[in-house]
Amino acid sequence: MLEKAEKQRRAGSGQQRAAGYMPGFGNDFETESLPGALPQGQNSPQKCNYGLYAEQLSGSPFTAPRGTNERSWLYRIRPSVRHTGRFRRVDYPHWKTAPHVGEHSLALGQLRWSPLPAPSEALDFLQGIRTMTTAGDALTQAGMAAHAYAFNADMVDDYFSNADGELLIVPETGAIQVFTELGRMDVEPSEICLIPRGMMFKVTRLGEEKVWRGYICENYGAKFTLPDRGPIGANCLANPRDFKTPVAAYEDKETPCRVQVKWCGSFHMVEIGHSPLDVVAWHGNYAPYKYDLKTFSPVGAILFDHPDPSIFTVLTAPSGEEGTANVDFVIFPPRWLVAEHTFRPPWYHRNIMSEFMGLIYGRYDAKEEGFVPGGMSLHNMMLAHGPDFSGFEKASNGELKPVKLDNTMAFMFETRFPQQLTTFAAELDTLQDDYMDCWSGLERKFDGTPGIK
Repeated sequence: MLEKAEKQRRAGSGQQRAAGYMPGFGNDFETESLPGALPQGQNSPQKCNYGLYAEQLSGSPFTAPRGTNERSWLYRIRPSVRHTGRFRRVDYPHWKTAPHVGEHSLALGQLRWSPLPAPSEALDFLQGIRTMTTAGDALTQAGMAAHAYAFNADMVDDYFSNADGELLIVPETGAIQVFTELGRMDVEPSEICLIPRGMMFKVTRLGEEKVWRGYICENYGAKFTLPDRGPIGANCLANPRDFKTPVAAYEDKETPCRVQVKWCGSFHMVEIGHSPLDVVAWHGNYAPYKYDLKTFSPVGAILFDHPDPSIFTVLTAPSGEEGTANVDFVIFPPRWLVAEHTFRPPWYHRNIMSEFMGLIYGRYDAKEEGFVPGGMSLHNMMLAHGPDFSGFEKASNGELKPVKLDNTMAFMFETRFPQQLTTFAAELDTLQDDYMDCWSGLERKFDGTPGIK
């Protein structure tokens, strides 16, 4: 099976159109992998070129306002009704969906984990997903789940669609190819990709690694979009032109294949005799995309004090309450620290939002040790957190000259909902029982006399 996947990957067996991308966020795109496959002047001709079928994929209600209305027209070898059949239930016991409360005895607290161990058996992308937290309710399309993944095998004849939400994939080790109905995306560590709700895809490995590992945010609510910049203005943060949507590509394969669907937290599979990735041309704005986190243009204080971490928001999924996100995707990238007479790392705080963090590479400036690439932490709503003792001492006593934080990339899935810990996460061997000790050195300095101590 692995050898077959490698041949397809290198030779392009049954695949048409070289990988390519179209720039822009939320644009209305059009692309075809065969000349004349895309109808002009109308969406649904009586007969499509090449004997293709016209089909619409809607990511919003038909009557949604123009600014939030999402749909794409697909021109494919078979309509999607031929990619289904008599489903049977299958089980992915480590993938949980909200509402879910883990059956464990772990008490409330600030939590941190070392990376997931490498699989001891062959696991593909789906088999390697492990849910760490859930929040909200997928049945009401509110909230999210935070997953970690570790896998070492390709999805060759297996395809997946998630009706419960869109998937934001954040690789940490090992580049991957995500082949969707609308095209292929090669995604490396320090890049992210997003697969819209309901879109079929498969994941294969790129490069040579022992394990392919990373994180996933499953967003049950309103789609991710770019945050409003407010007084920042028209530029900086994540700029629309740096988001890349794949050009049309299709897989014409007449072999036994399996289609798996996640729907309301349950998994279903059907066997078909062909690949469902058969879209030859498409146009519209409901599409996958990838983004290079290194192109994020951070802004910050250039005189004193520390701005709120919201200035590092790449994508936000809004809720019904203005300014309160269903999910924010926030990063902490390389940047200069120049603030005068200021404690420069993130301050100590408690927050109405719940924060799931991961580290892609380097070191996070608020933690001197213990938080490593591939690791995770959870600081739920109103639980205090902030720099560890070593980080506090270093920042409090260091020379306040301009310093560049380099070779670092941490991220956060932040949500308005409390994140419920799964049993898997509570009982994971890599849970750091001594995490709370990182603050134990923060002793009383107050002595009642004036002056800075």
